[in-house]
Amino acid sequence: MGVVSRPVPRVDAYEKVTGRAKFAADLYFPGMLYGKVLRSPHAHARIVKIDVSRAREVPGVHCVLTAADLPAARSWFTYLFLAEDEVRYTGDAVAMVAAEDPDAAEEALKAIEVVYEPLPGVFTIEEALEPGALQVQDYAPGNIVRNSHWPVRRGNVEEGFARSDVIIEREYRTPFIEHAYIEPEATVAVPDPVDGSVTVYGSVQNPYMTRRYVAAALGTALGKVRIIQQTLGGSFGGKEEVMGLMCGRAAVMAVKTGRPVKMVNTREESFVESAKRHPFRLRYKIGATREGRIMAFEAELVDEGGAYNSQAQFMNWRACVHSAGCYEIPNVKVDVYAVHTNNVYGGAMRGYSSPQVIFGQESLMDELAEALGMDPVELRRKNALRFGSVTITGQKLDDQPVNVLAVMERVLEEADYFNRREEYTRQREKGGPRRRGIGMAVSYRGCGLGAETADATGGLVSVQEDGSVIIRSGLTDNGQGLSTSHAQIVAEELGIPLSKVVYQRVDTSTMPDGGMTVASRGTYTGGRAMLLAARKVKEIIFRGAAELLSCRPEELASSDGLIFCSSDPSKKVSFEEAVRHCLFRGETLTQLGWVVPPELPWDRPTGQGKAFPTYMYSCVVAEVEVDTETGQVEVLRVTAGHDVGRAINPALAAGQIYGGIVMGMGMALMEEVELHKGVILNPNFDSYTIPTSLDMPEMKPLLLESEDPVGPFHAKSLGEPAMECVAAAIVNAVAHATGRRVRSLPANLEKVLLGKTLARS
Repeated sequence: MGVVSRPVPRVDAYEKVTGRAKFAADLYFPGMLYGKVLRSPHAHARIVKIDVSRAREVPGVHCVLTAADLPAARSWFTYLFLAEDEVRYTGDAVAMVAAEDPDAAEEALKAIEVVYEPLPGVFTIEEALEPGALQVQDYAPGNIVRNSHWPVRRGNVEEGFARSDVIIEREYRTPFIEHAYIEPEATVAVPDPVDGSVTVYGSVQNPYMTRRYVAAALGTALGKVRIIQQTLGGSFGGKEEVMGLMCGRAAVMAVKTGRPVKMVNTREESFVESAKRHPFRLRYKIGATREGRIMAFEAELVDEGGAYNSQAQFMNWRACVHSAGCYEIPNVKVDVYAVHTNNVYGGAMRGYSSPQVIFGQESLMDELAEALGMDPVELRRKNALRFGSVTITGQKLDDQPVNVLAVMERVLEEADYFNRREEYTRQREKGGPRRRGIGMAVSYRGCGLGAETADATGGLVSVQEDGSVIIRSGLTDNGQGLSTSHAQIVAEELGIPLSKVVYQRVDTSTMPDGGMTVASRGTYTGGRAMLLAARKVKEIIFRGAAELLSCRPEELASSDGLIFCSSDPSKKVSFEEAVRHCLFRGETLTQLGWVVPPELPWDRPTGQGKAFPTYMYSCVVAEVEVDTETGQVEVLRVTAGHDVGRAINPALAAGQIYGGIVMGMGMALMEEVELHKGVILNPNFDSYTIPTSLDMPEMKPLLLESEDPVGPFHAKSLGEPAMECVAAAIVNAVAHATGRRVRSLPANLEKVLLGKTLARS
């Protein structure tokens, strides 16, 4: 490989380190107004009256709108642009204003008079599931989120438990978690008075989904809405629904006033309205023989959707597929579903259910090993998936490498796991206030969207007369380095220097909709589309070069900007010369590569089918030191290994692993959105705790490569798997250090020291 598999600098590095990168909040347009939103102080209330007359008289105010003033839809997929009769959580907006400056907009908000009639609310999973409970949404009887139930039925669990010598039952919990991206949400909507279209610039993760929001709010055709992504200061799945709502509101006010409208959330506004990682209540029953062979697995996984939810119907499918972990179990019964409450809504966040499910399932494996009197590694060795194994969804893994054990053994060796576990066990037995522990977790993850929905997307490669190459994708670079990996893939295939490739950000008017930038599909799926487009262009260029060199196209190869005859490298032509030859002949060197995946059969009632075309495998070992007098946990060392197929850019891949470790640490030990009757109590970083540089452990990333048959140059997914095992490994290490199991995240001071879980009211 000339470009792929090398740690080349990021293609967007220069603009970022020099401060030239344009974020949405940096944009300014002549005549621009500033938009603000008035939100409900109540988690559930009836809107009795809204009086905006005083607000409209505030100097500098150009429009004040309520739901009655909206030109089209009040909502998109149930999420409200503006609430009309009822608010269902404290992020619901009831009015919005556009003014000459932010101060005037704030003054107008204060002048709006709203009379509410507070109503009872539902604030926990248990309350939502009580017989006769208040129904949060009219369309969700029993408070079950629509289409969120996904089952798995395999074998006969009753027979499996009857053949088990040891059976345990456990319950684990995870909380709402904030994405904590550095850049709050921001957008500018610019109307075109000539054709009635609107262009929206924003910190959007999924531009095409955002376009649907805006078109619905305006009541206009999708072709009249253009979304241009700006440099993104982090997202992790968070800038989806909240950005759709913000862009829709800004567009409505822009069209209403005929002027650009800019909206930028404060950190508190971002906390209140943006989606959070879904909390889960994870209930398990598992049975095994004395020898450690797992015979039966039963689980009920309930996640909290909050007031509105469109993600659970997809996320819970992924949860059901991965619910039993990377183990071969003959008898399985799983039910996954979500409930509505009057809390902030759950949404996509890095891992999309896997971090919560892996925490529960890998904690369960350690507890089962303890009940069996068996080493937790040995239990995993006995039951791990292998080549030819059948997953709990009935998929036979005989068409791809299955590297659970290979990854696990490599990570255990690098971490010196067994020696350190023995050492820390001896130290614990001696007593003393500071105790060390070591824990591990393994996982597998389906690459791309799988059978959840069609994993189709496109990539555009356009070769210019001077030999430079413009590339475009419908998938976004959210800071993870997708632009660099795509550029490397194209440069490798065409045999040109990386400096010749120019990546252009997503613009919905220049690329067909290739789906959302989710499921770690940027390189795995988007890279395949780029590779296909590059191959189509290369075929044309090689035909032209063959004419110039008097040889057959199949005899040619390319490298370092030269195209040459493989049998006689002295016969060569520059890439630019071959390009000009093709263009002057009237050839087009702009090609769209469109990946359409093969259909994956899935039977919803039983949860059986081929869930994903391929899987990646991970293992994380964490070492901790616990102060048993305070409950303080310090993470000392994390060794994380991942089967990445091929690392397109090893430096970026390692960066994903570092970031995943830190995010997993936050989930394990610190992070929790605290709520009281639906009100967020810690809506800023002065009270919502995330890891800082002072908390960083020693980190060792291991990139384990394999010959994957599907991904571009064998590459697999990594962005989300990089954090999925971390919390589980840390909590298992804490249990080893203290001898006590924390079953509710985060494993903070109170839980580690006292074993207490503070109930959320």
